[in-house]
Amino acid sequence: MRRLIVIATLFLSLLVTIPAIAENGFTQKDRELLIELKVKVGEIDKRFEQIDKRFEQVDKRFDQLTQFLYILAGIFTSLVVAVIGFAYWDRRTIIREARREAIEFIEKEGMLRRVLDALKEFSREDKRLAEALRRFNLL
Repeated sequence: MRRLIVIATLFLSLLVTIPAIAENGFTQKDRELLIELKVKVGEIDKRFEQIDKRFEQVDKRFDQLTQFLYILAGIFTSLVVAVIGFAYWDRRTIIREARREAIEFIEKEGMLRRVLDALKEFSREDKRLAEALRRFNLL
């Protein structure tokens, strides 16, 4: 039993003295390594800052490209709308002018009267045509 107490006492004294020895075991080489480590971490931080700046520049460039694409889409849309509007206006104007010229030509030549006379004469033989002319009060 006495041996057990002696061994336990020695074991406890070692447990107390090992941390004390470890605290005093910090050498000059360890300090130099810590300083080098601190310098390296500082260099890494500077490099990360440079990388962050580069990412910001790339983000700005993407924003510029996106804005440019929006501008191009707006220009293209405007051109398409203008061309479709011009085509619609042009066709409407041409059709209106062609209709007016056709009516003037028919009235000028007196063709309307002749066409109506021809239809009346043909309706004497064709009962369906005669019925259609009566429906529109032309016979």
